[in-house]
Amino acid sequence: MPRQHAEPALRLDRSGDAPLTLQLAAALRAAVTGGSLTPGERLPSSRTLAAQLGVSRTVVTDAYQQLYAEGWLEGRHGSGTFVAPGAAPAPAEPAPIEPAWRTAAARSGRTATEDRPTRAELRERGLIDLRPGAPWVGSVDRAAWRRAWRAAADLPQDDDPDPRGLPELRSLLAEHLRRYRGIAVGPENVLVTRGTGNGLDLAGAALIAPGDRAGVEEPGYGKARAVLAARGARIVPCPVDRDGLVVDALPDGLGLVYTTPAHQYPLGGRLPVPRRELLISWARATGAVVIEDDYDAEFRYDVAPLPALYGMDPGRVVLLGTLSKTLTPDLGIGWIVAEPDLVEHLARVRRNLTDRTPGPVQAATALLLERGDLDRHLRRMRAEYARRRALLIEYLGPRLTGDTAGLHAMLPLPAREVAPVVAEAAARGVVVDDTGRTSHGEPTVHGLVLGYGSASPPQLRRGCTVLADILNRRLGPA
Repeated sequence: MPRQHAEPALRLDRSGDAPLTLQLAAALRAAVTGGSLTPGERLPSSRTLAAQLGVSRTVVTDAYQQLYAEGWLEGRHGSGTFVAPGAAPAPAEPAPIEPAWRTAAARSGRTATEDRPTRAELRERGLIDLRPGAPWVGSVDRAAWRRAWRAAADLPQDDDPDPRGLPELRSLLAEHLRRYRGIAVGPENVLVTRGTGNGLDLAGAALIAPGDRAGVEEPGYGKARAVLAARGARIVPCPVDRDGLVVDALPDGLGLVYTTPAHQYPLGGRLPVPRRELLISWARATGAVVIEDDYDAEFRYDVAPLPALYGMDPGRVVLLGTLSKTLTPDLGIGWIVAEPDLVEHLARVRRNLTDRTPGPVQAATALLLERGDLDRHLRRMRAEYARRRALLIEYLGPRLTGDTAGLHAMLPLPAREVAPVVAEAAARGVVVDDTGRTSHGEPTVHGLVLGYGSASPPQLRRGCTVLADILNRRLGPA
């Protein structure tokens, strides 16, 4: 053990705000971690160090006592004060490693490319939101809404929820689909989900093995690509045209294909009957499953909607639907329609995933269906959206395509004009989407995707006026 005490270089700032005792304790800690004081080394006595620093002995004894308490120093009877054996210089920190979630996300290719503002944020900033994908929720019958939730709250709780959903809701949804979508199904064909995304995820969990090839329309619904990729599928773009999925061009080796035949997103086509028949024949010949997203099927403005593709071959098609557009995304209710044996398989998979649709939400939805509140709301909204569509056509009609159904229309543009039009519209307070958001890679179709569901009629009129002015100046009159 060394008999000579160390003489560390210590500096105190008498003009500083920190008390001298705290400064001295910090300086001694730094000397240990920096290596100028080593474990087992003897420190000067309190009297000697006080004289060296020109401070009172109390300053030194109080600093030593603090470091004794923290384990930096130890006292040996009759020998003095020493650096504690466990007090060693801090090891050099290795280069920081990215968190595991970040590197895993990068490997999967599912990192977010941008942080898009929410609709609420755009409203707070006074901007007009003409992005697609949202309904008008201001027309929900508040009295019917409150009545349904009060009644649902009074129902007994279920300690073992059926993964298929409440029997009464499944029966009511089967009747709703018979009347509105022209398919004859019973409750045994229906599994209640939290929406289309949840339904697609369950289908992916039940039907996809890692590495399976899953076809998704291109351009198409980006979230469908993300959901299926998260289940291990290799996403294969499938071309579409103004009528929808080009069945003749489907790639080989697909185990599943996702399509929006009622109103293709984003181009707006309605898959014609010959192509529907060809798609069913293709599925029978290849053994692939067709996932039919019944997107925008409730709202048709030119002719009556075609029955769901599911009705043509229930053994080859899985139908996904939701009330997010019909009523409100806040409700979080959707459905899968499939053959009973597949419904049972999906239910088993769902139970293993501990996934479920909350019982009170199901009960409230059942009451809205049972009392006719949902039917009345749907009739009101068909008239409301028809008026909004008429506004869009009034200002932009000659330029629009895909406007015969749903809550959005396509506005084709030369590729070089897309970014400038989007930027100028945003500068004038109008936020729009372009087809780049719907493409798996480089866009093959260029233009704007205009939603008219969530903006109020005055906002829609103002937004259309701005867009018409921009397009007329840049491209000339339509």
